[in-house]
Amino acid sequence: MPGALLVIGDVVTDVVARHATPLAPATDTAARIALLPGGAGANAACWAAHTGAADVRLLACVGADSAAWHEETLMRSGVRPLLRVDPGAATGVVISLVDPTAERTFLTDSGAALRLSPGDWYDDLLRGVAHVHLSGYLFFADSSRRLARTALSAARERSIPTSVDPASAGFIEHLGVDRFLELASGADLLFPNRDEAALLTGLTEPAEAARKLSQAFPLVAVTLGAEGAILASHGELLAHVPGHPTTPLDTTGAGDAFTGAFLAARLSSADPVTAGMSGSRAGAEAVTRPGGRPPPLDSPGRAR
Repeated sequence: MPGALLVIGDVVTDVVARHATPLAPATDTAARIALLPGGAGANAACWAAHTGAADVRLLACVGADSAAWHEETLMRSGVRPLLRVDPGAATGVVISLVDPTAERTFLTDSGAALRLSPGDWYDDLLRGVAHVHLSGYLFFADSSRRLARTALSAARERSIPTSVDPASAGFIEHLGVDRFLELASGADLLFPNRDEAALLTGLTEPAEAARKLSQAFPLVAVTLGAEGAILASHGELLAHVPGHPTTPLDTTGAGDAFTGAFLAARLSSADPVTAGMSGSRAGAEAVTRPGGRPPPLDSPGRAR
């Protein structure tokens, strides 16, 4: 049986507001609003379990206000939650405004999500783990940043492959590109989207950006939304994995779905292109649902 996937990242509560007409400033805009579990790290973990990874674990920090609910929803998705409950902060909240084209804009209050610290790390977390994945959101606060570096170093000492999702072009710009690349150094796999890849390289062409990034990270998957993904390794292009046509409802979880499915496939010894195809299928499935998670394992008609 493949080893476990350990995801270290964020758990947040998503307030997803889908509005069928443009936002009307200074007055009301009709919307369909849902309160859903989210977080880039948690979403990727759930999609990994959804697409076949048998042992997925998530280390994250939440507030006491919703810890029990988040733990339950993760377990229902097949993820083993390793949640630290912070009594001094509420669980992070993201307001996701989804426009008529299904594109989303985020308003983010990270809350407890970035309160992980090196004190939350212990080496036994790596027992039975075959891959460690980190949400890039961890790099945007001092405490969680130190935890991320501790985890990367511990995994590298044990020759456990690692990956990083840059998470947010806006936050990277605030932190600084050079600083982000320094913090993520040593990871074996990087999952930027088109905008993040452009920001990290200064190159607007995704294929060229992927090639450049793969000189620093052995394997890079640049996600392109409906256009699929570009894969590059050691400075060379591997493939353009096509997208899967679908009618999108909400693009919130597409990148997380790609990441989770890609990692699940790699844990089963799939080559990068096959893993990319699995990621592309999951991304297409994700955009047909509100929020960033797959259906729980116990959903009616849900096949495992």
